[in-house]
Amino acid sequence: MITSPAFAGKRYAVLGLARSGQATVRALLASGARVTAWDSDEAKRIKPLPFRGGVGVGPVNEAASSADMPHPPTPSPEGEGELSFADPLAIDLTGYDAIVVSPGVPLNTHPIAAKAREAGVPVIGDIELFAQARPSLPAHKVVGITGTNGKSTVTALIHHICKTAGLPTTLGGNIGLPILGQEPLPEGGVYVLELSSFQIDLTRNLDCDVAVLTNITPDHLDRYEDFAAYAASKTRLFEMQTPDHWAIFAGDDEPTKTLCNRINQERAGRHVIWCDNSFEEILEVSVFEGEATLLGDHIGFQRDWPTLQGPHNAENAGAAIAAAHVLGIDDAEIEAGLRTYPGLPHRMERVAEVDGVLYVNDSKATNATSAAPALGAYPKVHWILGGRRKTDDLDACKPFFGHVVAAYTIGEATDLFADILAREGIAVTRSRTLAEAVRLAGAVARPGETVLLSPACASYDQFSDYEARGEAFRVAVAMLDHARPSGDRP
Repeated sequence: MITSPAFAGKRYAVLGLARSGQATVRALLASGARVTAWDSDEAKRIKPLPFRGGVGVGPVNEAASSADMPHPPTPSPEGEGELSFADPLAIDLTGYDAIVVSPGVPLNTHPIAAKAREAGVPVIGDIELFAQARPSLPAHKVVGITGTNGKSTVTALIHHICKTAGLPTTLGGNIGLPILGQEPLPEGGVYVLELSSFQIDLTRNLDCDVAVLTNITPDHLDRYEDFAAYAASKTRLFEMQTPDHWAIFAGDDEPTKTLCNRINQERAGRHVIWCDNSFEEILEVSVFEGEATLLGDHIGFQRDWPTLQGPHNAENAGAAIAAAHVLGIDDAEIEAGLRTYPGLPHRMERVAEVDGVLYVNDSKATNATSAAPALGAYPKVHWILGGRRKTDDLDACKPFFGHVVAAYTIGEATDLFADILAREGIAVTRSRTLAEAVRLAGAVARPGETVLLSPACASYDQFSDYEARGEAFRVAVAMLDHARPSGDRP
């Protein structure tokens, strides 16, 4: 795990004991910190946490002081840190150095934000702790990637190119394992971090050697006052950088262009790369669906990158190419990484072909802007969409409505999305559930057509997360294949 002497003797409250919270508690204890841990979910409170001589579990009551706790402050296994359990809303926070919260804690509505302000205690996340630990780690670089859409692909692709080039590297942040739970990289390593706006909100000192923005479109507006506030959150990734570090921009939306111009002006035209060939103010990287070029050097052809097809992946590849170039990776190694990149689960993932019909899992498309590229990639689509909506329209997908043979709406957005699509003349079935949508689409789809799960919605109405939704799609498709008469199977 990542530890730091900077945490020794300090006092932290950790609110939220899912994976990142557990990793945070362990890293802080191993660094010699005093930790008060809590989660509102009782099931998470009883998960094992480290104690001397074994493990302990959190209390079932909400103690107001450590003296009242079933588990009083206890040394960590290293004999340095100290662990206790209490709800930070129920204790005096005077003397605490920080409250570390999960990115899932909505600071716009959760009372911990006001309580922290009253006590003068900063609210941070595990990425900020990583930033504070950096001076004690072996010499390394950090690539931070944010954006509304495409950031997972760009993050995973940069990580893959680094691995292909033989660099010590790890993946973390909003993807992969919690960063504090990973082993420190040796000298010369590259930490590649996907950073959501929520994580950036909880970070103050992350000076990325390379910061990447894929795009900014409306999202998470239930957590922000308005779109401008959401865009400002993304902007902070670049505001935390020192001017001699690199800023890379890939989207062709106006907010991204505006930010790119602003950063370029502030840095006097230095250390800024624009990756879209349609925006000519800063044209250091050009990426086309047919061919990509980097700073005038030949890289390769997009048609040779099997998992990076479509215009959106041309932009994603451009951002990754630019980042790899800045990291000193040569063209041949970049090209090898592009050719061998395996793709992400739940992102335009080819699940199966049944009776000539292709089934594609794009569960990670949690808004309309993210769903649009998948619709554009297939000419005849049976589209499964819906869930907990983030907006009341599907405008971003309209350019590809002509590809939709039929639609099947599910979840909370069933009726709203069905009405929108019906007004566009698209045949719609209000399926309600994912399993029923797959069954109905599979019954009518013809060879050469695609059954596409690209929900344009969050998953939380019917599933724990987009991964669970994607796995349910895989199971439903497997049931289709299983249900065929044995004589029809290949």
